[in-house]
Amino acid sequence: MSDLLQHIASHPVSLALVITGCALLLDLWIGEPVWLWRTVPHPVVLFGRAISFLEKRLNNRKLSGKNRKRAGIIAALCLVLLAGCAGMALQQLDGILGLSAQLVAVTILLAGRSLYDHVAAVARPLSSGDISSARYHLSMIVGRKTDALAPDAISRAAIETTAENLSDGVIAPAFWYLVLGLPGIFIYKMINTADSMIGYKNSRYYAFGWAAALSDDVLNLVPARLTAALLMICGRSARIDLLQADAPRHLSPNAGWPEMAMALCLGLRLGGPRIYQGRQIDGVMLNHEGRDNASANDITHALRLLITALILSAILCFGLAYLTGYFAG
Repeated sequence: MSDLLQHIASHPVSLALVITGCALLLDLWIGEPVWLWRTVPHPVVLFGRAISFLEKRLNNRKLSGKNRKRAGIIAALCLVLLAGCAGMALQQLDGILGLSAQLVAVTILLAGRSLYDHVAAVARPLSSGDISSARYHLSMIVGRKTDALAPDAISRAAIETTAENLSDGVIAPAFWYLVLGLPGIFIYKMINTADSMIGYKNSRYYAFGWAAALSDDVLNLVPARLTAALLMICGRSARIDLLQADAPRHLSPNAGWPEMAMALCLGLRLGGPRIYQGRQIDGVMLNHEGRDNASANDITHALRLLITALILSAILCFGLAYLTGYFAG
């Protein structure tokens, strides 16, 4: 066993895969150390402060749309540079300290357990008939208006956010860590946070946030499709034809893939119109062959798929680590 560990440690790709697998399981087991974030700010909070700092200074509403777009591009480049340098500096640490720092950083920047806990907080009151509490907990994790949602709509919204955030909050950061190391995961989280803060299509952010929103779309192209594949495997669904037909119809170039995969696994229709940022969004309905009515039981099923996907991802990382170390000699 010690020889195997030394062999893996001597190969950077294998080591990154092992760190990713361990981080996935640690995040699932431990979750967010809330006590720690009461003392020091979470890295994403620091990213948010940097984004707010640049937005307040560069997003001048007196500028033309073209110049605000240019300012947004400059801001996005500054954010990428800042995140990349921070990740690179941390990655320079050697030995056990360096490995520990990478494991801790990756674990902190994955959000699997946090996603599970937040969605479960919607399912529990919904299953007992406490609709007001379910709406409140749902409002903590979605951007749409929730105060008038019926139980069916609450369930569908919770399931949709489970699918989308499995991609955005877990698979994508893990993917970019494997591709570019700590600079990759730091850059991804910075851009993803920027998209959630300034990527809106309104008068304030439409031009300035264009670069952040486009960058987020590009960075999620591969992870969103990997997430869909994971869910299809975990849900034992073979309807790849329906996935390929419906997923591209979504308003987002990426969100439709994990959402459609989840819809197929649960046998549900997902998507459709919703109120978002005060405007009605005429979202397309995914999986027309699915059931109309979703329930708290469907949320529970979605959470089981989430856990299964996380564990399968970790197993794949460990398996690939062994194979890459083996074939590298």
